[in-house]
Amino acid sequence: ALIRTLDLRRPIYRPTACYGHFGRDDLDLPWEKTDKASILKTEALGK
Repeated sequence: ALIRTLDLRRPIYRPTACYGHFGRDDLDLPWEKTDKASILKTEALGK
């Protein structure tokens, strides 16, 4: 599920090797998306 959700088979790793990969908005990195944050928060709090 994580491979599919984060699209990890897409060849995006070479651009992330330079200048790091956290906090970048120029590469459209799937692990930088926060669209599921409210769902995860709800599930974590058990509500």
